Order: sequence, then C-alpha cells, then structure tokens
Amino acid sequence: MALTNVMMGKHVVLNTINGSDKLKRKLRDMGLTDGVRFMPVLKTKNGPMVVEIRGTRLAFSDQVAAMLDVTPLNA
Repeated sequence: MALTNVMMGKHVVLNTINGSDKLKRKLRDMGLTDGVRFMPVLKTKNGPMVVEIRGTRLAFSDQVAAMLDVTPLNA
C-alpha cells in the first residue's frame, strides 16, 4: 500500500521504495531503510506529508510518498 493511502497517526513498516536509484539512496540516507517503522503525522491539502521516524520529522511531497510501499501495523 502506498504511504499516501495510510491514515495519519497509524504506524507503518516500510517495504520498498519504488523510484530511481538516486531517490532510493537519498531516502535511505535519511533513515528510510527497508523494515523501518514510522508514522505519518501530518498531511495538508496542498502541502507535504510529514512523517515521524526515529525521533525525527521528515516531509515528503505527494509524489515521493506515493513511491513508499508500506504495511500498516495493528498496534
């Protein structure tokens, strides 16, 4: 499921990044590695999606958020 389809405040696990090698490398350098657990915390109508990962908040455009394949967690 794409990150853009996840409800705010719901923890997810990153499965894969669907994008160019350059984008994958950049996001991995920012802490988005396969299997990492994080939570989307804010999404405005025309703004970025903000996620909290490892105690840090990162903002992604809708296009980048759509490339992040995640699995929602129940807890």
